[in-house]
Order: sequence, then structure tokens, then C-alpha cells
Amino acid sequence: MRFAAVETSSEWCSVAVWADGEISALERRAGVKHAELVLPMLERLLAARRMAARELDAVAFGAGPGSFTGLRIACGVAQGLAFARGIPVLGVPTLEALAEESGAGRVLACLDARMHEVYYAALERGPSGWRAAIETQCVAPAAAPLPPGGGWHGCGNGFAAYREALAARLGSSLARVSPETHASAVAVARLAAPRLEAGEGIDAALAAPLYVRDKVALTTQERGGR
Repeated sequence: MRFAAVETSSEWCSVAVWADGEISALERRAGVKHAELVLPMLERLLAARRMAARELDAVAFGAGPGSFTGLRIACGVAQGLAFARGIPVLGVPTLEALAEESGAGRVLACLDARMHEVYYAALERGPSGWRAAIETQCVAPAAAPLPPGGGWHGCGNGFAAYREALAARLGSSLARVSPETHASAVAVARLAAPRLEAGEGIDAALAAPLYVRDKVALTTQERGGR
């Protein structure tokens, strides 16, 4: 199987190509330039592998939660590639890709959701993949649900944005913290491969981002703390 993976849920723009178990990838810190970078990066990666887009069997993308604009870009790119070729699409949850990228077995995945909140989940690696001990949710750092037991690896930029609040809340649950870890297209590809092989891909028209929170900005009163 050959498929492309796209991850643009954060400030990073990341693409990967899976070809029969081998992965090639490119990524760069994009700021707000994901839309202009992602396709040229993917084209460069395919050219390096001497592959054409028409040879792809599927497209995977980081579905969210994350940046609203970034999620729409990843989903739109996946749909565009898939529509033109009649191939399936698979969305991979961002926090699951973040956990996969960490290399740990018990992960508190935490992304800055802005508006004084984080996207948060507790994920454990099992024989058949990641299992949620705490499902993905949008929550204030000081109200993050406590995971069972200890030995958890905290990952994601939420731990940079709300370091003190999360440390006070999670306390001894945390064994270590890696705020620099981010979801990558490589992690998306690794998670997508067995699912695509199992036939879990869907029609491109049905693909959609996983927003978790619909509200994108604070009101003037909320910004003023009233």
C-alpha cells in the first residue's frame, strides 16, 4: 500500500509518504503558511521517491483537535487528492498522533486550545493500539481530569502554555514532561497504515475535522475578564 499523510494542526507543517512499510517525511515550522507550503512539500517528497500522486492508494490526515484553520487545510488537501483519484481518506486524531510521536506508553496529550483551555486526553498504548483512559476534551488546565495511577508522560504545547497550572493539577501523576513534542505526519502514517489495510478509509466527501470545540474566539467581555 502507498499513501500520503498530512498533519497541519499546529504551527508545524508535516507531510509523509508510506510506501509498503517505508516512510519518508518532510516538516517545517510554518507559522500561518501551511496552505502555501503543504502541497509543494508533498510534491517534493513524492518526487524524491520517484512517485506520482496518481500512484497513491489513500490519503491520511491529522483530523484534530487543533488549529481550526490548520485542520481545515489538512482535511481539504486530503479530500482534494482523494477526490481526483477516487481513493479513500482516513482522519487520525491529533492527540493520538501526539502520543505516538512521544514514544511513551502512557501519555497525557495536551495542546493549547487558546481561550484559557487545553485539548486534553490520557492515552495508553496497548497490543491493538492506543486506548483512551480519558477521552479527548476541551478543558481549563486547572480542571484537567486526573489520570489513573502515575508514570504518565506529559506531551504537547499545552504544557508550555500552562506549565504551572498543569503541574499543580496533575502533580505526582506526571513522570516527565515534553512540551516540545508535536503531532507529525510520520505518526499519522504509522497509525493510519493498519487502519487503511483493514479497510477503514472512507469516501473523501465524508471526511471532516475533529474540532472538539466549536467556539473560536473570546467575546470582548470574556477577554476583559468580566
